[in-house]
Amino acid sequence: MMMDLAPEEQELADAARAAMRHAYAPYSRFAVGAALRLTGGSILTGSNFENASYGLSLCAETVAIAAANAQGRLAEIAMIAVAGAPMGGAGDAVVTPCGRCRQILNEAQDVAGREIPILCVSGDGKSVTRHRLADLLPHAFGPANLA
Repeated sequence: MMMDLAPEEQELADAARAAMRHAYAPYSRFAVGAALRLTGGSILTGSNFENASYGLSLCAETVAIAAANAQGRLAEIAMIAVAGAPMGGAGDAVVTPCGRCRQILNEAQDVAGREIPILCVSGDGKSVTRHRLADLLPHAFGPANLA
C-alpha cells in the first residue's frame, strides 16, 4: 500500500532504498538498507553485512544505529526507514525490522526519550507502511526492567 509521505519521509525512504545497494549479502542474497533521520535533519544509513558464520551477521538497522552511536548522536535519532528486497530485483513486499532490530530500536528510543517512527519500504519503493515500535514490539524489555 502506498501512503502519502511528507517530503522528509520520502527522502528517508529513498535513502534506505539507496543503502540497499551497499548490502553485503552473499548468503541470503537479500539486501536491506536503513536510513536514520536525526533531529537536526541529517541522515545516516546502514546496510546489512553478512558473515559466513551466520549468527555474526549485522542487520542494516543495527549498522545505522551503531553509526549514530559512534558519532555520539544516538539520542538524536528521530525516525528510521527500512527497505529490503532480493538482490538483483526490486521486490514489492514491505520488510519490517527483525526481532533483534526491534529490541535495538527500543533501546535507541529509550535513549532518545521519544517515539521513533518506523517507515517500512518495499524494495521497489511503491509500498510504504508506518509503524510505532510499541505495535511491532509489545511488552518490550528495556533498561527499566533491570532496576
